[in-house]
Amino acid sequence: MVFDSATLVPEPEQLPSPGNLEGVELGLQHWRDAANRTDNSDLISFVEYTLQDNRIRRLLAAIFGNSPFLTHSLISDIAFAQRLFQEGPDTTLNSILASVAEDAIPGATTDTIMAVLRRARRRVALTVACADIAGLWNLNGITQALSLFAEQALQQAVGHLLYEGHQAGEIELPDCEHPQHSSGFFVLGMGKLGARELNYSSDIDLIILFDREVVRYVGARSPQQFFVRLARKLVRILEERTGDGYVFRTDLRLRPDPGSTPPALSTEAAETYYESTGQNWERAAMIKARPVAGDRVAGDRF
Repeated sequence: MVFDSATLVPEPEQLPSPGNLEGVELGLQHWRDAANRTDNSDLISFVEYTLQDNRIRRLLAAIFGNSPFLTHSLISDIAFAQRLFQEGPDTTLNSILASVAEDAIPGATTDTIMAVLRRARRRVALTVACADIAGLWNLNGITQALSLFAEQALQQAVGHLLYEGHQAGEIELPDCEHPQHSSGFFVLGMGKLGARELNYSSDIDLIILFDREVVRYVGARSPQQFFVRLARKLVRILEERTGDGYVFRTDLRLRPDPGSTPPALSTEAAETYYESTGQNWERAAMIKARPVAGDRVAGDRF
């Protein structure tokens, strides 16, 4: 197949001027080199097309001349870049989210989950940035897309960890194919995530809770100890820097009395805190709170 059309085509007046002209030339050379290293005639045709079409070439210049991160993301994943340019950001974003659900299955290893989420994060960043630079999405579309990916990443990571706990004989899940359902464990998105207003540099504010009346804990320790370990593993999956980067920085300090409480709390303990010693600003912060991963029924009930 010969690449002969593109959906991601910006209007030139929408594009920012490149801040680094040397970066533009170097980026374009690396873009050509990436095509020369493949035997895929379709990818070669795609790169040639992007260099010949003035509007797309100007988009590449805006990327290469302003963002080393996006430049690396684009050149190192040329097959994905072709899909993005040909299908457009809306279809591509939906495809990324679907692939995360397919690849980050609960039974996968933690290393696999981490790699899948980091690759997806890089692709989401590239998709959203291109849509932003090209003037195809407004601010609301950008923040919604970033927030949607954060939820998907959290859901896959939480599902993996719950399934892992079930396999280790620490908890019993009612539905192993859907580990989060009726698990009694849930994550609240706070702040910008709760309001679906994440931006490019946002960390994610989370409160991690479990409902003792729903959780089926069968391990040798206690539900509290188990879910504290799970919370720490969740933070590691999202935050740890690997060769593929990281997914999100996380902030658990909006939980009740963060200076003296563990990273995961029972709903009973949280409710007691808010009813007795919680500050007005802490109660106000709950206005934007919503369940973003785990047992949605338990989260909504809380």
